[in-house]
Amino acid sequence: MTEKRYLKWYNKVGYGSGDIAGNVVYALLTSFVMIYLTNTMGMRAGVVGTLIAVSKLFDGITDIFFGAMIDKTHSKMGKARPWMLFGFIGCAVTLAAIFAIPAGISETAKYAWFFIAYTLLNAVFFTINNIAYSTLTALVTKNSKERVQMGSYRFMFAFTTSLIIQSITLKFVSSMGGGAKGWKTAAIIYAVIGLIVNTISVFSVKELPENELTEDENNEQSNDDGKYGLIEALKLLVSNKYYIMICGTYILQQIYTAMINIGVYYMTYVLFNENMYGVFSWFINIPLIIALVFTPLLVQKWKGMYKLNLYSYGLATLGRLLVVYAGYRGSIPLMLLFTAIAALGQGPWQGDMNAVIASCSEYTWLTKHKRVDGTMYSCTSLGVKLGIGIGTALTGWLLELSGFDGKAAVQPESCINMLKVMYLWIPFGIDFIITIIPYRMNVEKANNELKKKITAENPQNYEK
Repeated sequence: MTEKRYLKWYNKVGYGSGDIAGNVVYALLTSFVMIYLTNTMGMRAGVVGTLIAVSKLFDGITDIFFGAMIDKTHSKMGKARPWMLFGFIGCAVTLAAIFAIPAGISETAKYAWFFIAYTLLNAVFFTINNIAYSTLTALVTKNSKERVQMGSYRFMFAFTTSLIIQSITLKFVSSMGGGAKGWKTAAIIYAVIGLIVNTISVFSVKELPENELTEDENNEQSNDDGKYGLIEALKLLVSNKYYIMICGTYILQQIYTAMINIGVYYMTYVLFNENMYGVFSWFINIPLIIALVFTPLLVQKWKGMYKLNLYSYGLATLGRLLVVYAGYRGSIPLMLLFTAIAALGQGPWQGDMNAVIASCSEYTWLTKHKRVDGTMYSCTSLGVKLGIGIGTALTGWLLELSGFDGKAAVQPESCINMLKVMYLWIPFGIDFIITIIPYRMNVEKANNELKKKITAENPQNYEK
């Protein structure tokens, strides 16, 4: 049976462009906030890492809260779009604030300024915006293929934005005057761009009426939709084994990203060329984009996401192992080649993850007869935030432990060895662990079996 189509090509593109805004924030923070704080503001990496870890505790609480709020929102714009629209205004202001720490204030005041701005950005405004944005996947279409396409468009824009940010930012900051002034100007410009694009994305799609979202569900049971508390919603999520796997994957992926972003230090102090960070970004993001282009086709060919995710991440793990080999050989060309192979393998899982989450949400409905889309995506965001917090904090602590000195042109051997562990070995280890997870992640098969069972038992109440 052919699924109904809900979206035009421009709806999918418009939705996907929203991750330009998200990644203006994400890429700038994950790639450059640490080196800005240590090398420009003279702040200690270990202290910064600790502050970020503490900030993520607040971030985790708000993720769950705002997810539940989205589930219970009813407006002319829908459930998620109002939160996405207004949340980014705060993102723009606080992003600029993080990179505008006054040079003349005390050391304690610098740490306090950063902590407050960083916490407001992540725990409040980015949380609101990102959860709402992710939730839209389940609210604007019921077509599984369209959800995969939305995810692919989204992450193509995400990786393209990351590529641009990572490639040009160091030179852009220098062209804006360098130092604290350069970072401040660049952050303001990025924030304005993000604000414009986010607004366009919000109005490029329209949420389906709530009655249409639930029309294929048991009518008697759907009357209870929304009549649950936060604790019950969390119990529903914990009982979904597939969703737990998704959350674990998100945490590991963000730790991985934090380690890859230590590359700006690796290129500066191991390869002695900070501009190589932009080159490596090309060999990461272009293969990711290529993989995302073909992900919907591969999902269709393999009749689902399970095999694609399983085999592609196996390729990613092999690629990262070969990066380790090339790194110790000192061969930059081989490092670039194997980095590209690893990224190519990581692409499909990135592109179809939102669709997998939507399938996890469907699994909860089929087994528990409750819709928890917003709470589910918020807890997914929690996984992302926890991963970012753990990863960024870990980079700060390991740099501090290694004897890193942001004011020194040459770092001690202990620091060089630590940078190799962080940039080479840890990403390989994480990819290896993630590869194991998709093996147990066949939620599509589980849903199909449940639908067949429900149809057989209650053909008058449930139609496939």
